[in-house]
Amino acid sequence: MKKTVDLLNGNIAGSLAKLAFPLMGMSLFQMAYNLTDMFWISRLGAGAVASIGTGGLLIWLSQGIHNLSLLGGQVYTAQNLGAQDKDMARTFAHAAMWLSTLISLILGALFCFGRTPITAFFNLNDPEVIRNSEIYLAITGGLIFFMLLSKLLTSLITATGDSKTPFIATTIGLLFNMFLDPALIFGWFGLPALGVAGAAIATVFSQVIVFTVLVHHAIHDPYVFSKIKLWVKPDMTACKEILKLGAPLAFQTSLLPLISMYISRIVAGFGDNAVAVQRIGSQVESLSWMATDGFAVAVSNFIAQNYGANNLPRAKKGFFSAFCMLSIYGCCVTLLLVFCGGALFSIFLDSPDVLPMGIDYLRILGFSQLFLCLEILASNSLSAFGQSKLPAVIATVFSLLRLPLVLWLHTTSLGLNGIWWGVSITTICKGVILFISILIFMKFFLKPIQKTESGLQK
Repeated sequence: MKKTVDLLNGNIAGSLAKLAFPLMGMSLFQMAYNLTDMFWISRLGAGAVASIGTGGLLIWLSQGIHNLSLLGGQVYTAQNLGAQDKDMARTFAHAAMWLSTLISLILGALFCFGRTPITAFFNLNDPEVIRNSEIYLAITGGLIFFMLLSKLLTSLITATGDSKTPFIATTIGLLFNMFLDPALIFGWFGLPALGVAGAAIATVFSQVIVFTVLVHHAIHDPYVFSKIKLWVKPDMTACKEILKLGAPLAFQTSLLPLISMYISRIVAGFGDNAVAVQRIGSQVESLSWMATDGFAVAVSNFIAQNYGANNLPRAKKGFFSAFCMLSIYGCCVTLLLVFCGGALFSIFLDSPDVLPMGIDYLRILGFSQLFLCLEILASNSLSAFGQSKLPAVIATVFSLLRLPLVLWLHTTSLGLNGIWWGVSITTICKGVILFISILIFMKFFLKPIQKTESGLQK
């Protein structure tokens, strides 16, 4: 069975669907990773949930920093493949792998050896919660190499038109995770009961499995990867171009979790139950953004390949086809969270002290889900056109505005719900403005790209 999808020819909606649906499934499986952890950890109580919540925010931060290598590597590899220049595509893929490895090792050392002062930032109340947070961060953060390199390989493999291999790899990892989670948390099958540490070990082991499958594919791939010599020094010009394109998005996507960490400090003032609500609610909410992230990777590669081939009409039609698909999905998630939030949240915690707070969280955040989908789609599409600064600036401005809005609203009669409204309102604003921005860009400023010595540049 042919795994690669021809992104330059044929029906646009069909090509997007073939490339995007496995990635959406992969993202939903990744969400299932998190929800599986959450389901079993929640059996240990709200304190255990709060423990892994802090680690989750830091992993989110690391993914933002990793965009330094991921975005440029993906976009330039896809653009050069669209221009039928496989040698240059390999040059950018090689450089991205080196940069990703370096970033991953630095972050892993930071999380492992700096876990105590990092955890202290969150102002957690219970000593047991603090201790478990440090353990979770040391394991999942210290071994973050496997997760981040898997994300890069997924993006690069998808740039070739193959999204089935990452889907298969993620599915295999999920199956291991589903078995190991309860076994290591509760000590099933004669294994030791490790609690939060068991969840962390199960997650990392599953990530290692995914990484191994992707590497195996890369070694045997005749299209791009098998001809890359990793032991050879990467092209410094390619590294520079990757960092140049990735820096704005990396700054923006790193700033958002930093802001969320500060907001988590405010949430912690309402007690550890509020922290647990934020953690569980954000995982349920990931129904929209994780699936959209996967879809957006496919759209980004579709646009980048056609942009590299200077087929601008096809690139633009690809964006509008993606918009129609994602709009339907975003509306469905909004309806699900607004009207079925109680049923979803009670799967994890049904305590009478926590459940009403969880329902409020999902209802309030539910109103912004369509706009979150539009934000992710527009940002990835603009980046595929080589315009990473514009979405980064817009997202950064409204992310920063989130802080004063949250600080004000949580002191009103809204209380804890004021925090959720601050997040939801700024998400809606970002989605609307970014969507309008890409429409204006494609109508008035989109031009063919030209070949330079460093690859495909504007």
